[in-house]
Amino acid sequence: MSKDTYPVTAAVRALRAHKVPFAPCLYTYEAHGGTTVSARELGVPEHSVIKTLVMEDDGKKPLIVLMHGDYEVSTKQLARLLHVKTIHPCAPDVAEKHSGYQVGGTSPFGTRKTLPVYMEHSITDLPTIYINGGKRGFLVAITPADLIRVLQPTLVEVAIAEAAAETVATLHGED
Repeated sequence: MSKDTYPVTAAVRALRAHKVPFAPCLYTYEAHGGTTVSARELGVPEHSVIKTLVMEDDGKKPLIVLMHGDYEVSTKQLARLLHVKTIHPCAPDVAEKHSGYQVGGTSPFGTRKTLPVYMEHSITDLPTIYINGGKRGFLVAITPADLIRVLQPTLVEVAIAEAAAETVATLHGED
């Protein structure tokens, strides 16, 4: 695939339908590389690469959380905000069933089912974000304003720095 061509995914079709200007960003996908690899390959700050996380509450209701690449989600804080007992990441096959996307290529745009979207508030402070375009190794650069216009996410403050998350996991024996 040349640099001038990119996959036309459900996410790309959704962006086009909403007249969202975007720049396609292709990179060599590495399994389990996450936002660290995509940021490195694209030469952008990992903080600007936004993860699309498919999660479920204790009633098995799916939801999407958008988070900075260099942060983790405080599922306890999110559960408190949503007035549910727990929130946890979906198993890959369940996430794929809800979103219609392969894990590692999950976009919040053009999902199989309409899912509620929760976005870390500080994402709105960024001039440009890089978010999955619906295929592994494919991000789209857009503005947070366009994301908000299309997805109408609920803004939340549930970010914890990765280093802090690792410390907490170690303290709780979740190594």
